[in-house]
Amino acid sequence: MFTEPRSGRLAAWGNALLAGNVSPDDAALAIVSEDAVHRIEGLPGEEGPVGLTLALGRLRALGATGYRVAMPTAGHPLGLSGPPEFNARALEAEEAVTVFGVALGLVPELYEAGPEGDLHREVVWHCLPVREAPPADVPSLGEAERELAEALREATAVLSGLDVAGGGPAAEAAIDAYRARAEAGAGELLAPGYPARAVRVLELARRVGLLVSVAYEHGPGGAVSASEMAARGEALRPVERVARRAQVAAYNAYVEERERRG
Repeated sequence: MFTEPRSGRLAAWGNALLAGNVSPDDAALAIVSEDAVHRIEGLPGEEGPVGLTLALGRLRALGATGYRVAMPTAGHPLGLSGPPEFNARALEAEEAVTVFGVALGLVPELYEAGPEGDLHREVVWHCLPVREAPPADVPSLGEAERELAEALREATAVLSGLDVAGGGPAAEAAIDAYRARAEAGAGELLAPGYPARAVRVLELARRVGLLVSVAYEHGPGGAVSASEMAARGEALRPVERVARRAQVAAYNAYVEERERRG
């Protein structure tokens, strides 16, 4: 199921803070969301981890003008620009934030404690140097939107071919749960100040991600053989890749718009 990456929240609300659209406390609250606390360690000029509000202010003082998201997976360094140490940490976490203007990157590490259903989650963001270069394989919003429209058709066709689309109570329950969350979070896909097209692209990426999740998790009658799973993965992997690229493009739209305007 599609989930909002922590790097997406930090980039979106960090950008809104830089633009003066939200207060530091509101930005920090939105970034932390349902976690207990977020800290950033390794900031230049700071000893040990510091709180999120202080850290965002410190990054701004260092020259931060925007935040980008990276969502790399094995064989796909999406949004990364190096060096190898940062790329390796980001790949392990499958997400990261790069700070535009100061050549720094942030990689989250999650700590959990407590029983299931009452987990206490803390996040430490590790601050590391990054290479100032264009991020890998990130499309423009226009490209992402066109690719997603095609991916949505492909995902629907794959689901139909697997007899999954709309079939079975488990798949229907997954779709209903997604719709309920989407309605509850309407208008909160991105932070204030993002272009409407970025919101539209992110919502479409969520829809594609939902279809991919349903296809992976709910086979005909709940029974899926190893060969069926392999065929399903091969068919859906390109669709999943497009959805991830679109997510990154949407979160990065603030910085891309600033660059375009010069």
